[in-house]
Amino acid sequence: MKTMNGKYVLFALMVLFTIGLSVGCRKKGDTIAKIYVKNSSGQYVEGATVILYGKSTINQPANVVLYDTTETNSSGVAVFNFNDVYQLGQAGVAVLDIKAYTSSGLTGQGIIKVEEETTSEETVFVQ
Repeated sequence: MKTMNGKYVLFALMVLFTIGLSVGCRKKGDTIAKIYVKNSSGQYVEGATVILYGKSTINQPANVVLYDTTETNSSGVAVFNFNDVYQLGQAGVAVLDIKAYTSSGLTGQGIIKVEEETTSEETVFVQ
């Protein structure tokens, strides 16, 4: 009788261990922000500089932790990767301000909410 109970306990422990491994080893998905830059005619702008940055929300402004910049590609898209910022279990990633400008002096701004393990997208118009 004791041998049978020992087998059930061993089986239950193996099942719990397997479940623990499968839950604990989940690979996180990519956390990407795509900013589309368009001009007043609605055409995508290639080579525009796009800056994403956070603002302090307290009365005594603190140093900004998130600040990244890149240029739009030939399709008018700037791509930012936040895989290093997002950690599994975190609720949300960031709400960031967007500034975009071109070499010809056109500027635009906006806001993007970067969500975990998805591709968040926003369009900015430069004028």
